[in-house]
Amino acid sequence: MIWISFGAMLLAAALIVAWPLYRAEKRLTPGVAMSVAGVLGVAALVYSAVGTPVPPPPQAPLASVEEMVAALDERLQENPDDVNGWKMLGRSYMQLQEYPKAVAAFERAVELETPASGQSLAELGEALMIGEGSDRSGRSAQLFDSALAVEPGNAKALFYGGIAAIERGDRETAADRWEKLLAQAPPPEIEEVLRQRIAEWRGVDEAEVRTQPAAASGTVAINVSLGADAAAAVSQNSTVYIIARDPAQPSPPVAAARRVVSELPAQVSLSDADSMIPGRSLSAFDRLEIVARVSRSGEPVAQPGDWYGAHTVSSPGRATVNIVIERQVE
Repeated sequence: MIWISFGAMLLAAALIVAWPLYRAEKRLTPGVAMSVAGVLGVAALVYSAVGTPVPPPPQAPLASVEEMVAALDERLQENPDDVNGWKMLGRSYMQLQEYPKAVAAFERAVELETPASGQSLAELGEALMIGEGSDRSGRSAQLFDSALAVEPGNAKALFYGGIAAIERGDRETAADRWEKLLAQAPPPEIEEVLRQRIAEWRGVDEAEVRTQPAAASGTVAINVSLGADAAAAVSQNSTVYIIARDPAQPSPPVAAARRVVSELPAQVSLSDADSMIPGRSLSAFDRLEIVARVSRSGEPVAQPGDWYGAHTVSSPGRATVNIVIERQVE
């Protein structure tokens, strides 16, 4: 299973390309920030903007992207309560490296979003850190802490939260956070770099670096992504229900969380705190079926045409669950 929690391309660039620059400068300079942010690119937006095999003029793709982003910004001025629109705008400005505008967009999304989203908090922290070239104000670190309080396995918050910890000289916290990234099954080359940095921070040999459990007892960490067919069929605004249920008695669910398609791929944590019925907690079950479903109607009950993925896990809390939404309810 591909490491979907954080995206291998971003982490690879940040660790392999940007880290030597960061280590040399001892802070997150604009050059390091550009290395991290640049890997995201604007390829997807350019493709959707051009949409034709005829070669465009050299400057046409960038101009088209800017026009699209400007149109989205204008639409949000008329519809200021569109949470997903603000998040999309923030991500677009990040790709265009317009970090102050990205910060403003993410701040609006965080202000509107209820309950709080760990991913949105982490994205706001990322925009602030990269835009400022470091975490001088300490606000980014606070945002990453808040993101991890909501989603303990959020890869973006773990990565940047580790950098923020190093900037303030807290090697132990940095190592703890990056060890949790190891629990999310990164590719071998990324795992090697993580272990090198963690060993350096802990002052031990790489062989002594241990992978922390992905989730504590009574908690299930779930990596959720969309299959190609599902991604082409569902709206970015559709609701995604992530539920844990007893295979022997599927209804009612033991625990549940809700996201939207535009937030995927993402890691979602279900714990005893998410229990639907008092006294019926995740930690009480030896086996759980985890289901992630895109609801086309917005209803929590599955309907024909909904897309879903499922996985049954034993001893909940001891492994990360990877679910690809690629099947359809008949």
